[in-house]
Amino acid sequence: MGFNCGIVGLPNVGKSTLFNALTATAAAQAANYPFCTIEPNVGRVAVPDKRLDILTTIGKSQKEVPTSLEFVDIAGLVRGASKGEGLGNQFLANIREVDAIIHVLRCFEDGDITHVEGSIDPVRDAETVETELMLADLDSVERRLSAAQKKARGGDKESIAQVALMEPILAALQEGRPARTAIPKGEEEAVKRLQLMTSKPVLYVCNVEEAAAATGNPHSARVAEMAKTQGARTVIVSAAIEAEVSQLPEEDRAEFLEGLGLSDSGLDRVIREGYALLGLITYFTVGPKEARAWTIIRGMKAPQAAGVIHGDFERGFIACETIAFDDYVAGKGESGAREAGKLRIEGKEYVVKDGDVLLFRFNV
Repeated sequence: MGFNCGIVGLPNVGKSTLFNALTATAAAQAANYPFCTIEPNVGRVAVPDKRLDILTTIGKSQKEVPTSLEFVDIAGLVRGASKGEGLGNQFLANIREVDAIIHVLRCFEDGDITHVEGSIDPVRDAETVETELMLADLDSVERRLSAAQKKARGGDKESIAQVALMEPILAALQEGRPARTAIPKGEEEAVKRLQLMTSKPVLYVCNVEEAAAATGNPHSARVAEMAKTQGARTVIVSAAIEAEVSQLPEEDRAEFLEGLGLSDSGLDRVIREGYALLGLITYFTVGPKEARAWTIIRGMKAPQAAGVIHGDFERGFIACETIAFDDYVAGKGESGAREAGKLRIEGKEYVVKDGDVLLFRFNV
């Protein structure tokens, strides 16, 4: 089950610096974590989760395997991209293929790094990118809706449903609102198939100067205010610091960050927020050979969660032995949790919870 986040932004906002730091960090951890660069602009990184370290220790597992998330460094957008300006067509094609958008905004002043718009204004920059995406979506929806309306007049049931789905989205785009604000309840999957860019969830990453990495600055405060009105979230990072951290040995990073007043790296926060943005949760399997984290979509039932490991697990699903993470830790492992009555046998209708430690019973 693969999920990815596209990193977008105007030129010279620190987008590629952030991506390079992400992939350098992952490459440095390659001895312990799965990492691969699928293309020059695509990297897969481990999702940081301290719970896995704890489970590995308690389970005396020989190996620890985290779950991962894919990041795509998408070509910088310029005003007019919806009309093909700059690398507009490439930008739009790439962004349609990602599951969520990590929007990097420049929130630092630096006379040596030019800004494509001539001044620092992250809210304006966010609006520039969003406008280009909305214009491209508007063109796409108008064309699709026109075709669907013609078929709907002939009584085609599928086209009638498509018209009902697209009309409120078109109205929102015409009013200058992104498609995500007008998705009819229960139609999320149908809207995904339209591949509208403004229907995707967004995380704003405020790239600040080193001195503001822990607290933010007036620019990032404005972004946080804007995000709040949209129901979006923000993360403050200093791409310059992250690039430096990525080059340090693992054992030196915590001390370096602590000296800057940071409890964890900005990259870790970006990865965790990107994971949450996609509506993903983690369950674990623990054994003597390995402790492993598995990614599923929130709300997924046990057989589908089993299928993430192997299709046979889903096809032949019988039940799953389930221990909540806190109960596993309190019982110091499976036997202690079992003795305390905290191990449950769950069936096909069980909705897996974040942090569950599972053992699947199946028969094929």
